[in-house]
Amino acid sequence: MIQPLRAWLRTWWPALRLRAILLTVLLFAAAMPAIGAVFLRTYENTLVRQTEAELASQGAALAAAAGALWPGAVRDTTPADPDARDDPGYYRPEAVSIDLRASPVLPERPGPAPAPPADPQAVAAADALEPILDQTSRSTLASILIVDRHGVVVRGLGQGGSLAALPEIQAALAGHSRTVLRRNGAYHPRYSFEWLSRASALRLHHARAIRVNGQVVGALLLSRSPRALFRGVYQDRGKILLGAGATVLLLVLLSGLVSRGVTRPIEALSAATKGVAAGQGEVPETPVTAAVEIRALYQDFRVMAGAIAVRSRYLRDFAAAVSHEFKTPLAGITGAVELLDDHFATMSPEERHRFLGNISADSARLSALVGRLMDMARADMAMPQAGVVCAVASPARRVADAQGRDIAVVLDLPDDLPQVAAPEATVETVLTTLVENSRQAGAGRVWISALVMGEDVVLRVSDDGPGVPPADRARLFEPFFTSRREAGGTGLGLSIARSLLAASSGRIGLVEGEAGAVFEVRLGRG
Repeated sequence: MIQPLRAWLRTWWPALRLRAILLTVLLFAAAMPAIGAVFLRTYENTLVRQTEAELASQGAALAAAAGALWPGAVRDTTPADPDARDDPGYYRPEAVSIDLRASPVLPERPGPAPAPPADPQAVAAADALEPILDQTSRSTLASILIVDRHGVVVRGLGQGGSLAALPEIQAALAGHSRTVLRRNGAYHPRYSFEWLSRASALRLHHARAIRVNGQVVGALLLSRSPRALFRGVYQDRGKILLGAGATVLLLVLLSGLVSRGVTRPIEALSAATKGVAAGQGEVPETPVTAAVEIRALYQDFRVMAGAIAVRSRYLRDFAAAVSHEFKTPLAGITGAVELLDDHFATMSPEERHRFLGNISADSARLSALVGRLMDMARADMAMPQAGVVCAVASPARRVADAQGRDIAVVLDLPDDLPQVAAPEATVETVLTTLVENSRQAGAGRVWISALVMGEDVVLRVSDDGPGVPPADRARLFEPFFTSRREAGGTGLGLSIARSLLAASSGRIGLVEGEAGAVFEVRLGRG
């Protein structure tokens, strides 16, 4: 089920720009309060609870007035204690109880049932309260009823009948205030969008006890329709429009910030990527308004572009050098084969052996070139190995023991020399290459010494040979550069050594010496 849905979404999902996605997210985030107000009824629930609080306040005031004007009520002449109001328990506010999502909606309030005559004291109290109740109803639009202790209406709609069966009246006569939601039978929709408002067809009914001399003698029943959602929105239209305008302005500012901090730098980087891929583009400067992650992306891209440029130059130079190095022996082999093919029958045995010897020598040089190229490729592709350390003394002794009688290797290594962060094979290969170069240059003695300089272990390899001519020093580590081409040198040994050391964060260089060649190898301490 999920896989077909994913396939359908991939088929019909539109290609959206980052700017459109961010703007959509911002608009949705800004619209969430309005969506919650309408569909989650948060704002409408607030309006209903506000109406309930208003009815409770009116009921408390009117019940207190009715208790004071009730016939037979004994006035409390005890002087008020000013310090009592400082007690936190002196005030007892009533919490609202209506919730549009949870409170049940009762049917429309039924008409009063037939009842015996009302309590005369309740009738007298209602007459005394009439001016107060009339003024209150005119101002608050609330319907106000008074019932006696038996639930008989003594003032208001249905006067003379009984409302004792209503649950809110029963609660009030038992001494408890209660608010309920009932359907409003007189409601008729006037607006096309009123179906979105649940409170439009409801009416709040609040019942409160009237107490005289500590006894419940009757009850008040106040009812009123709550402020409808759209009526409340219309009444608060100024505030809502101001908030909407401020929200739109904030969205514009945020969109500009996102555009300058994310989308524009990404678009510029995308254009630069295409240019670099075509070999023509340059990496743009990092925008000062870009986000921190985008700035890091620019820096990473700049490093990558530099590495690509270096690799491209390396490949071009490498291809040109390989072509040049292979061209000479191949030309010699081709020429010798053509001569043998054309004049084999007329050649003397000495000439045939000479041409065959040339072919064999050129073939051997090609084989040596191929082998060294493979060694160089492995060295270039070598990856740093975390946690690999070795002692320099062990590979240095193996190099010294492996030499023949035509050259002597002298070691000068301190006993407390720390380990280096490189494989033993790398150290041995580098030292072997340097000793072999000294041998080929005509040296009879090679010295290998070591010392610690800061965080590096420095190996110095010197010999008693003729040294490196000043004109060759700048090109000494270039691939295929050799001064012994006629003796079979490939010019790749030092390049391989440098690549192997670079994989272990090491380096090699030629330093000035009084006589012979002096190479310096630096490796980090392990």
